Amino acid sequence: MKNVLILAIVTGLALTANAGSISGQVSGVAGQSVVYVDAISGKTFPAPTEHPVIDQKSLVYQPHVTAVQVGTTVDFLNSDSVAHNVFWTSIGGNKKLSHNLGTWPKGEKKSFKFDTPGAVPILCNVHPEMSAYLVVVPTPYFATSDQAGNYKIENVPDGSYTVVAWHEGAKNQSKPVTVSGDTKMDFTLSK
Repeated sequence: MKNVLILAIVTGLALTANAGSISGQVSGVAGQSVVYVDAISGKTFPAPTEHPVIDQKSLVYQPHVTAVQVGTTVDFLNSDSVAHNVFWTSIGGNKKLSHNLGTWPKGEKKSFKFDTPGAVPILCNVHPEMSAYLVVVPTPYFATSDQAGNYKIENVPDGSYTVVAWHEGAKNQSKPVTVSGDTKMDFTLSK
């Protein structure tokens, strides 16, 4: 029993030694940003089975910024007592990938699977003041910052990557990083 416990501890330490984190702050902009490890040559990742929800509540998309991995199905819910519409004009700037889910009443939801990476501006034809962003990223290594710009991406395998910071209305910034344990990386974005 003692040998099994020692083996379990050593195995756990070995696994922990092969994965770290990337954390830091996104400055130069106000509000939430998305920070992610860009595509890794020769690596593919299974699509998540969990469906994140973007709700329409009090005439606002909630949350305003959502990040998901490529292949994720997102559920769009209407919690308001008025009909809402969900559409986007592009994915990653590609207007050929625009889509309109239509309009539906309170309590109903519609789903869409996002297979292309890029920022997706979510809009409502019924209420043009409503907007949100969905950021579809190529790897499972991503985080949405808090309002002050602080972020942390957990369980990143040790290695060399390109990390990208995205913010609504700002220019993306990419930086190379070598992860070995806990790694710090800050970004300063501009409009």
